[in-house]
Amino acid sequence: MAKSGGTAVTGGPGFKKAKVPATHTGLVRQARKINRALAEVYPYAHPELDFRNPFELLVATVLSAQTTDLRVNQTTPALFAKYPTPEGLAAANPEELEELIRPTGFFRAKAKSLLGLSVGLRDNFGGEVPKTLEQLVTLPGVGRKTANVVLGNASDPKTGEPFGVPGITVDTHFGRLARRFGWSGSDDPVKVEQDVAALFPKSEWTMLSHRVVFHGRRICHSRKPACGACPIAELCPAYGEGETDPVKAEKLLKYEKGGQPGQRLKPPADYPGQPAPAGAGR
Repeated sequence: MAKSGGTAVTGGPGFKKAKVPATHTGLVRQARKINRALAEVYPYAHPELDFRNPFELLVATVLSAQTTDLRVNQTTPALFAKYPTPEGLAAANPEELEELIRPTGFFRAKAKSLLGLSVGLRDNFGGEVPKTLEQLVTLPGVGRKTANVVLGNASDPKTGEPFGVPGITVDTHFGRLARRFGWSGSDDPVKVEQDVAALFPKSEWTMLSHRVVFHGRRICHSRKPACGACPIAELCPAYGEGETDPVKAEKLLKYEKGGQPGQRLKPPADYPGQPAPAGAGR
Protein backbone atom coordinates (compact mmCIF):
# COMPACT_ATOMS: atom_id res chain seq x y z
CA MET A 1 0.00 0.00 0.00
CA ALA A 2 1.48 3.32 -1.08
CA LYS A 3 0.83 6.74 0.39
CA SER A 4 0.10 10.03 -1.34
CA GLY A 5 0.41 13.16 0.77
CA GLY A 6 -0.28 11.08 3.88
CA THR A 7 -3.33 9.36 2.39
CA ALA A 8 -3.38 5.60 2.08
CA VAL A 9 -3.58 4.39 -1.50
CA THR A 10 -4.88 1.05 -2.72
CA GLY A 11 -3.45 0.19 -6.09
CA GLY A 12 -0.46 -1.27 -7.86
CA PRO A 13 -0.09 -4.34 -10.07
CA GLY A 14 -3.14 -6.59 -10.15
CA PHE A 15 -5.47 -3.94 -8.77
CA LYS A 16 -8.95 -4.11 -10.31
CA LYS A 17 -10.41 -0.81 -11.43
CA ALA A 18 -14.00 0.18 -10.79
CA LYS A 19 -16.63 -0.16 -13.49
CA VAL A 20 -18.89 2.60 -14.75
CA PRO A 21 -22.36 1.72 -13.38
CA ALA A 22 -24.96 0.73 -15.96
CA THR A 23 -27.77 2.73 -14.36
CA HIS A 24 -28.15 6.42 -13.60
CA THR A 25 -28.79 5.65 -9.94
CA GLY A 26 -25.61 3.62 -9.76
CA LEU A 27 -23.65 6.36 -11.47
CA VAL A 28 -25.00 8.94 -9.00
CA ARG A 29 -23.93 6.79 -6.06
CA GLN A 30 -20.46 6.18 -7.44
CA ALA A 31 -19.98 9.84 -8.42
CA ARG A 32 -20.93 11.02 -4.95
CA LYS A 33 -18.54 8.50 -3.38
CA ILE A 34 -15.76 9.98 -5.52
CA ASN A 35 -16.72 13.48 -4.47
CA ARG A 36 -16.68 12.51 -0.77
CA ALA A 37 -13.30 10.85 -1.21
CA LEU A 38 -11.89 13.93 -2.98
CA ALA A 39 -13.23 16.09 -0.13
CA GLU A 40 -11.11 14.06 2.28
CA VAL A 41 -8.02 14.31 0.08
CA TYR A 42 -8.44 18.04 -0.66
CA PRO A 43 -10.26 19.67 2.27
CA TYR A 44 -8.41 22.88 1.37
CA ALA A 45 -9.43 22.95 -2.33
CA HIS A 46 -9.84 26.54 -3.51
CA PRO A 47 -9.49 28.77 -6.58
CA GLU A 48 -5.81 28.92 -7.53
CA LEU A 49 -5.96 32.46 -8.85
CA ASP A 50 -4.92 35.33 -6.57
CA PHE A 51 -7.67 37.95 -6.27
CA ARG A 52 -9.02 40.50 -3.81
CA ASN A 53 -12.41 41.33 -5.31
CA PRO A 54 -14.85 40.16 -8.01
CA PHE A 55 -13.28 42.37 -10.70
CA GLU A 56 -9.83 40.91 -10.10
CA LEU A 57 -11.20 37.36 -10.16
CA LEU A 58 -13.06 38.06 -13.40
CA VAL A 59 -9.96 39.49 -15.09
CA ALA A 60 -7.67 36.75 -13.76
CA THR A 61 -10.03 34.03 -14.97
CA VAL A 62 -10.13 35.49 -18.47
CA LEU A 63 -6.32 35.62 -18.47
CA SER A 64 -6.08 32.00 -17.29
CA ALA A 65 -7.16 30.56 -20.65
CA GLN A 66 -4.39 28.49 -22.25
CA THR A 67 -1.89 29.16 -19.47
CA THR A 68 -1.21 28.27 -15.84
CA ASP A 69 -2.74 29.99 -12.86
CA LEU A 70 0.81 30.59 -11.62
CA ARG A 71 1.65 32.57 -14.74
CA VAL A 72 -1.51 34.64 -14.25
CA ASN A 73 -0.71 35.22 -10.59
CA GLN A 74 2.74 36.49 -11.58
CA THR A 75 1.19 38.86 -14.11
CA THR A 76 -1.79 40.37 -12.32
CA PRO A 77 -0.04 42.33 -9.52
CA ALA A 78 1.42 44.82 -12.02
CA LEU A 79 -1.82 44.81 -14.03
CA PHE A 80 -4.03 45.62 -11.04
CA ALA A 81 -1.57 48.18 -9.70
CA LYS A 82 -1.94 50.10 -12.97
CA TYR A 83 -5.64 49.38 -13.60
CA PRO A 84 -7.39 48.64 -10.28
CA THR A 85 -10.94 49.33 -11.50
CA PRO A 86 -13.11 48.58 -14.53
CA GLU A 87 -13.15 52.29 -15.34
CA GLY A 88 -9.37 52.42 -15.37
CA LEU A 89 -8.96 49.29 -17.43
CA ALA A 90 -11.63 50.44 -19.90
CA ALA A 91 -9.50 53.50 -20.64
CA ALA A 92 -6.22 51.59 -20.96
CA ASN A 93 -3.95 51.99 -23.95
CA PRO A 94 -4.30 48.69 -25.86
CA GLU A 95 -0.57 48.40 -26.61
CA GLU A 96 0.37 49.02 -22.97
CA LEU A 97 -2.21 46.49 -21.80
CA GLU A 98 -0.96 43.89 -24.26
CA GLU A 99 2.58 44.31 -22.98
CA LEU A 100 1.48 43.86 -19.35
CA ILE A 101 -0.37 40.61 -20.05
CA ARG A 102 2.00 39.25 -22.70
CA PRO A 103 3.36 36.49 -20.38
CA THR A 104 -0.08 34.82 -20.28
CA GLY A 105 -0.11 34.16 -24.03
CA PHE A 106 -2.72 35.10 -26.64
CA PHE A 107 -2.25 38.60 -25.27
CA ARG A 108 -3.88 40.48 -28.15
CA ALA A 109 -7.13 38.54 -27.93
CA LYS A 110 -7.09 38.68 -24.14
CA ALA A 111 -6.44 42.44 -24.17
CA LYS A 112 -9.43 42.89 -26.45
CA SER A 113 -11.59 40.87 -24.08
CA LEU A 114 -10.39 42.77 -21.00
CA LEU A 115 -11.05 46.12 -22.63
CA GLY A 116 -14.48 44.97 -23.80
CA LEU A 117 -15.59 43.51 -20.47
CA SER A 118 -14.34 46.58 -18.61
CA VAL A 119 -16.32 48.88 -20.91
CA GLY A 120 -19.33 46.63 -20.37
CA LEU A 121 -18.95 46.77 -16.59
CA ARG A 122 -18.55 50.54 -16.69
CA ASP A 123 -21.38 51.30 -19.08
CA ASN A 124 -23.93 48.60 -18.28
CA PHE A 125 -23.38 47.62 -14.65
CA GLY A 126 -22.15 50.78 -12.93
CA GLY A 127 -18.63 49.43 -12.59
CA GLU A 128 -19.82 46.44 -10.54
CA VAL A 129 -19.43 42.77 -11.45
CA PRO A 130 -22.96 41.36 -11.95
CA LYS A 131 -24.15 38.46 -9.82
CA THR A 132 -25.99 36.39 -12.41
CA LEU A 133 -24.70 34.09 -15.11
CA GLU A 134 -27.06 35.61 -17.66
CA GLN A 135 -25.56 39.07 -17.14
CA LEU A 136 -21.95 37.93 -16.88
CA VAL A 137 -21.94 36.09 -20.19
CA THR A 138 -22.99 39.29 -21.98
CA LEU A 139 -19.48 40.63 -21.31
CA PRO A 140 -16.84 40.11 -24.03
CA GLY A 141 -14.58 37.13 -23.33
CA VAL A 142 -16.79 35.81 -20.52
CA GLY A 143 -18.28 32.36 -21.08
CA ARG A 144 -20.02 29.95 -18.73
CA LYS A 145 -16.77 28.67 -17.24
CA THR A 146 -15.56 32.14 -16.30
CA ALA A 147 -18.99 33.16 -15.05
CA ASN A 148 -19.26 30.09 -12.83
CA VAL A 149 -15.82 30.74 -11.34
CA VAL A 150 -16.82 34.29 -10.39
CA LEU A 151 -20.29 33.43 -9.12
CA GLY A 152 -19.07 30.55 -6.99
CA ASN A 153 -16.03 32.23 -5.46
CA ALA A 154 -16.37 36.04 -5.40
CA SER A 155 -17.76 38.11 -2.56
CA ASP A 156 -19.49 41.48 -2.58
CA PRO A 157 -16.71 44.05 -1.97
CA LYS A 158 -19.09 46.26 0.03
CA THR A 159 -20.74 43.72 2.32
CA GLY A 160 -18.30 40.82 2.21
CA GLU A 161 -21.19 38.47 1.46
CA PRO A 162 -20.30 35.68 -1.01
CA PHE A 163 -22.07 35.72 -4.34
CA GLY A 164 -22.78 32.10 -3.47
CA VAL A 165 -24.19 31.02 -6.82
CA PRO A 166 -23.38 27.30 -7.36
CA GLY A 167 -21.73 26.42 -10.65
CA ILE A 168 -19.71 23.68 -12.30
CA THR A 169 -16.50 24.96 -13.81
CA VAL A 170 -15.57 22.81 -16.79
CA ASP A 171 -11.96 23.52 -17.67
CA THR A 172 -9.62 21.04 -19.36
CA HIS A 173 -8.90 19.24 -16.08
CA PHE A 174 -12.54 18.91 -15.07
CA GLY A 175 -13.59 17.72 -18.52
CA ARG A 176 -10.82 15.12 -18.61
CA LEU A 177 -11.68 13.68 -15.20
CA ALA A 178 -15.43 13.75 -15.87
CA ARG A 179 -14.78 11.48 -18.85
CA ARG A 180 -12.38 9.24 -16.93
CA PHE A 181 -14.87 8.85 -14.09
CA GLY A 182 -17.65 8.05 -16.56
CA TRP A 183 -19.68 11.11 -15.59
CA SER A 184 -19.86 12.31 -19.19
CA GLY A 185 -18.80 11.07 -22.59
CA SER A 186 -18.72 14.48 -24.21
CA ASP A 187 -15.91 16.87 -25.17
CA ASP A 188 -18.34 19.80 -25.20
CA PRO A 189 -17.95 21.78 -21.94
CA VAL A 190 -21.63 22.75 -21.84
CA LYS A 191 -22.73 19.11 -22.24
CA VAL A 192 -20.21 18.00 -19.59
CA GLU A 193 -21.62 20.64 -17.25
CA GLN A 194 -25.15 19.38 -17.86
CA ASP A 195 -24.18 15.73 -17.41
CA VAL A 196 -22.33 16.34 -14.16
CA ALA A 197 -25.04 18.66 -12.80
CA ALA A 198 -27.47 15.75 -13.06
CA LEU A 199 -25.32 13.71 -10.64
CA PHE A 200 -24.87 16.15 -7.78
CA PRO A 201 -26.97 18.56 -5.71
CA LYS A 202 -26.41 22.23 -6.53
CA SER A 203 -24.90 22.82 -3.11
CA GLU A 204 -21.90 20.69 -4.11
CA TRP A 205 -21.21 22.15 -7.56
CA THR A 206 -18.64 24.81 -6.64
CA MET A 207 -16.56 22.71 -4.25
CA LEU A 208 -16.84 19.68 -6.53
CA SER A 209 -15.26 21.80 -9.27
CA HIS A 210 -12.34 22.78 -7.03
CA ARG A 211 -11.74 19.22 -5.86
CA VAL A 212 -11.81 17.70 -9.35
CA VAL A 213 -9.51 20.40 -10.75
CA PHE A 214 -7.12 19.98 -7.81
CA HIS A 215 -7.01 16.23 -8.43
CA GLY A 216 -6.43 16.72 -12.15
CA ARG A 217 -3.54 19.08 -11.56
CA ARG A 218 -1.88 17.08 -8.81
CA ILE A 219 -2.44 13.40 -9.54
CA CYS A 220 -4.72 12.58 -12.48
CA HIS A 221 -2.62 14.30 -15.14
CA SER A 222 -3.43 14.40 -18.82
CA ARG A 223 -0.49 12.47 -20.25
CA LYS A 224 0.74 10.45 -17.26
CA PRO A 225 -1.78 9.96 -14.47
CA ALA A 226 -0.19 8.84 -11.20
CA CYS A 227 -2.58 5.91 -10.80
CA GLY A 228 -0.35 4.00 -8.38
CA ALA A 229 -0.30 6.96 -5.98
CA CYS A 230 -3.97 7.88 -6.31
CA PRO A 231 -5.99 7.96 -3.07
CA ILE A 232 -9.25 7.27 -4.93
CA ALA A 233 -7.91 4.53 -7.20
CA GLU A 234 -10.42 1.96 -5.97
CA LEU A 235 -13.28 4.18 -7.15
CA CYS A 236 -11.87 5.08 -10.57
CA PRO A 237 -13.03 3.39 -13.79
CA ALA A 238 -9.93 4.73 -15.58
CA TYR A 239 -7.38 3.20 -13.21
CA GLY A 240 -4.47 1.86 -15.24
CA GLU A 241 -4.38 4.60 -17.88
CA GLY A 242 -1.32 5.95 -16.10
CA GLU A 243 1.62 4.68 -14.06
CA THR A 244 0.44 1.98 -11.64
CA ASP A 245 3.73 1.28 -9.89
CA PRO A 246 3.42 3.12 -6.53
CA VAL A 247 7.06 4.19 -6.37
CA LYS A 248 7.15 5.49 -9.94
CA ALA A 249 3.73 7.10 -9.58
CA GLU A 250 4.79 8.95 -6.44
CA LYS A 251 7.44 10.74 -8.50
CA LEU A 252 4.75 12.13 -10.82
CA LEU A 253 2.84 14.00 -8.10
CA LYS A 254 2.71 17.77 -8.40
CA TYR A 255 2.38 20.76 -6.10
CA GLU A 256 1.85 20.04 -2.41
CA LYS A 257 1.26 16.32 -3.08
CA GLY A 258 4.77 16.16 -4.53
CA GLY A 259 6.27 18.43 -1.89
CA GLN A 260 6.35 21.40 -4.28
CA PRO A 261 4.95 24.97 -4.11
CA GLY A 262 1.42 25.60 -5.32
CA GLN A 263 0.30 28.08 -7.97
CA ARG A 264 -0.81 30.92 -5.72
CA LEU A 265 1.59 33.61 -4.59
CA LYS A 266 -0.81 34.33 -1.70
CA PRO A 267 -2.59 31.06 -0.83
CA PRO A 268 -5.27 30.74 1.86
CA ALA A 269 -4.09 30.33 5.44
CA ASP A 270 -5.17 26.67 5.56
CA TYR A 271 -3.31 25.67 2.38
CA PRO A 272 -0.86 22.87 3.34
CA GLY A 273 1.76 23.68 0.72
CA GLN A 274 4.11 26.58 0.14
CA PRO A 275 3.36 29.75 -1.87
CA ALA A 276 4.81 29.83 -5.36
CA PRO A 277 7.88 32.04 -5.77
CA ALA A 278 6.91 35.34 -7.40
CA GLY A 279 9.42 34.93 -10.22
CA ALA A 280 9.13 31.19 -10.84
CA GLY A 281 8.29 30.00 -14.34
CA ARG A 282 8.67 33.37 -16.03
